[in-house]
Amino acid sequence: MTDDRTSVPGRIVGGRNWVLGVLTSIYLVNFIDRQILAILLPQVKAEFDLSDTALGLLVGPTFAFFYATMGVPLALLADRVNRRRLIAASLALFSAMTIACGLVVQFWQLAVARILTGVGEAGTGPASQTMITDLYPPERRARAQAVYATGANLGVLVAFAAGGAIAEAWGWRTAFIAAGAPGLVLTVVLLATVRDPQRGASDPAAVHEDAPGFATVMRQLWHSRAFRYTALGACSTCFTAYALGSFFPLFLSRSHGLSTSEIGIAMALIMGVCGGLATYMAGHLADRFGRQDRRWYAWVPALAALAPLPLAPICFLAQDTGVALAAAIVPLSLTAAFIGPTIAVVQRLVPLRSRATAVATLILIDNVVGLGLGPQFVGLASDLWKPALGEDSLRYAMLAAMAGSAVSVFGFVMAARHLRADIDARETAAPAPASNG
Repeated sequence: MTDDRTSVPGRIVGGRNWVLGVLTSIYLVNFIDRQILAILLPQVKAEFDLSDTALGLLVGPTFAFFYATMGVPLALLADRVNRRRLIAASLALFSAMTIACGLVVQFWQLAVARILTGVGEAGTGPASQTMITDLYPPERRARAQAVYATGANLGVLVAFAAGGAIAEAWGWRTAFIAAGAPGLVLTVVLLATVRDPQRGASDPAAVHEDAPGFATVMRQLWHSRAFRYTALGACSTCFTAYALGSFFPLFLSRSHGLSTSEIGIAMALIMGVCGGLATYMAGHLADRFGRQDRRWYAWVPALAALAPLPLAPICFLAQDTGVALAAAIVPLSLTAAFIGPTIAVVQRLVPLRSRATAVATLILIDNVVGLGLGPQFVGLASDLWKPALGEDSLRYAMLAAMAGSAVSVFGFVMAARHLRADIDARETAAPAPASNG
């Protein structure tokens, strides 16, 4: 077995597994800060007297627009500068803004704090994911990216379990402050123990090249049919995933009468524990089967999008709480299963110094459609159908959001048709002129 401590440059305390652990921890607090609002929605709604539409705006577009749009310029920067420092600055910003969410006194102040939280979080993902790619060889990247992606599930676990308990005991403001503090500690850990690895350190034939401009990267991506269909599959999955993740706690409160702490435990067990296992296994299976056939990097996410569809009507229409929660396990557990295989394959479709920008472009599409539209769709549909359906309007709004999973299956299946050819074309293309820039 390769010695992780010496095989790849870019470490101080440990090898690539230490770096992966630190970056995963950062993604964990990223998701705590992002998702904790979902468990706090009933208390925030009561304090500021908000409609479901306003809640959808706060959870979705307010955060998503700035998170998504700032991701591209920050990724262009990540392809050019020291990624560790960029991640540290971004981490400190979104952690401080999460603490600020607990100090606001008016709704517009909470919205501004969420905007700035999104700006900070935009600087961590693509830079972290390209660092991981530089640390692990191609045949291990989907699993490594899936380990990183489990930070989302663990973050949801902490946000719902600890956030729900803290909010019930001391209020939603204290929950925000408690969520933001760990990120400031991690900023110090990152700067003290991690170095930025050499770009292309784990690629079979790394080429020194200048980072191309944004227009060049966009042309590269647009010419790849595998990328276009992968983006369709990923953003459709995100539409459903963020719709469910944002409003499922409110659904359990409104339709099943669960308390904040009960909701937190249920969401932590399903999305945190079960979801973390599912996310890791998706990356593991993609790497395992992808060695024989690269199309598995698209087929695994397609299966993860297909599995929830028959269970969704049971989950949202059941009157019995136990039945609803049992049926929710598969849909909620698979919300992040696409991340590891998708990130691994997208970075193989572009040259070395385009990877962060390519990932950020995918994240932009995912979050404009997913985080920007998914929660907002549910909020609007719930308010629109409320005169006819009463309190059950949220059930049907969330069920309607499952259409995103059906579109996702189509996108990933179509991506599989072009994946091998597009990766071969990229990896056999003439390398860019050598440069030390």
